[in-house]
Amino acid sequence: MAEELVPETPETEEKPIKQRKNGLYPGVTDELAENMRSGWADTELQDLEPIAQAAHTAARRAALSARFPGERLVIPAGNLKTRSNDTEYTFRASTEYTYLTGDQTQDGVLVLEPRPAPESTGTGGHDATIYLLPRSNRENGEFWLDGQGELWVGRRHSLGEAGQLLGIPAKDVRGLAAALGDATGPVRTVRGHDAAVEAALTDKVTAERDEELRVYLSEARVVKDAFEIGELQKAVDSTVRGFEDVVKILDKAEATSERYIEGTFFLRARVEGNDIGYGSICAAGPHATTLHWVRNDGDVRRGDLLLLDAGVETYTLYTADVTRTLPIDGRYSEIQRKIYDAVYEAQEAGIAAVRPGAKYRDFHDASQHVLAEKLVAWGLLEGPVEKALELGLQRRWTLHGTGHMLGLDVHDCAAARREAYADGTLEPGMCLTVEPGLYFQADDLTVPEEYRGIGVRIEDDILVTEDGNRNLSAGLPRRSDEVEAWMAALRQV
Repeated sequence: MAEELVPETPETEEKPIKQRKNGLYPGVTDELAENMRSGWADTELQDLEPIAQAAHTAARRAALSARFPGERLVIPAGNLKTRSNDTEYTFRASTEYTYLTGDQTQDGVLVLEPRPAPESTGTGGHDATIYLLPRSNRENGEFWLDGQGELWVGRRHSLGEAGQLLGIPAKDVRGLAAALGDATGPVRTVRGHDAAVEAALTDKVTAERDEELRVYLSEARVVKDAFEIGELQKAVDSTVRGFEDVVKILDKAEATSERYIEGTFFLRARVEGNDIGYGSICAAGPHATTLHWVRNDGDVRRGDLLLLDAGVETYTLYTADVTRTLPIDGRYSEIQRKIYDAVYEAQEAGIAAVRPGAKYRDFHDASQHVLAEKLVAWGLLEGPVEKALELGLQRRWTLHGTGHMLGLDVHDCAAARREAYADGTLEPGMCLTVEPGLYFQADDLTVPEEYRGIGVRIEDDILVTEDGNRNLSAGLPRRSDEVEAWMAALRQV
């Protein structure tokens, strides 16, 4: 990684010193500074087409405007976060900001200013402005002396270009804090992303009102529009190819570790998308019984199972979330198949329960009922099944809920009210996961030894349709015999 310029000038020479967040710039000669100011071509882009989701983001802003008439609404993208010393984590814009703008720029802020209300309607709507960093200044040396200047981190869109792309007038974000400080009237903001924005609004907002905004934006994402559904399908399709990549290299992973699997899937995510949507779970052997095993540093052994829970995130930040539990040597053992087939039956029951008008919890209850039946039949739980379910005894081995909403966040719509989500009713356009599992810990003395250390989860991304549901991840086989045939075919390629 390149270090910033350290000019070779005498320490006694008086030169201007420029402050930056993590240190001081050394002085530079007048001659070098003058040289760097000139000789640069005009690279302004012309006649740009709006981004693909521009019409959808405009509709989302209109709905937001209607929900909070007469109020100033401030939605920040967030800032860079330091990873170590003078290096930062890769930036990921806040979900709320991305949902409303389609932009992913650090330090960006969307502001909806209320218009004066005509007497005839009582509401005037809002004017949207997006506040961004403009192109780096070449006169003052920002573009080559600042660690976030364009010479160091790459070209930014000009404000004019951003306005064309996003369909929102753009202004310089560096003047926003002062403008917000002078603002009057009711204001709401999404907290937790931009400390400078929050500081400028300290005496103008309340936690309760801001929470109402956050909850609204979470619930607005419960039903996906056509653009979002298309992006989720892209994410799933790339994820399917990532799983195929993993199957083809399992022999190499056996010689190294779970990290070979992690790296293989990550390559697909970066080639076809923005990133992985969450930390990949590449859990081999007994690690599969740890729900969020993301260390991925264990051995990959023939005869064990691999629980792979991973998802590609698209360039527009929509993510897939898919799990398959695969026999590393290509064939399930008798006990592995027994447990796997039980989870498959539970998932089949759960998917069948996903349809318009059904209660959100129905698919969870259907899956849990099947798993409880299996546990009773195997003698691990005392019946009757309904009594075991009433007491929740199956949860020793099922552990987690059977699914969640999916979208810009892998656990999307998390701030929604219970009545709009967990206690709500399924509608066409909702997208959720169905992911039952059975997990027998290696030290669980309540089960026969042959069960111990086996974990199985099967997860698919399910879209609620007008007449039922569609499995977006149907490109990956689920039935145990189909999984074995699929793996055998891939290994012959």
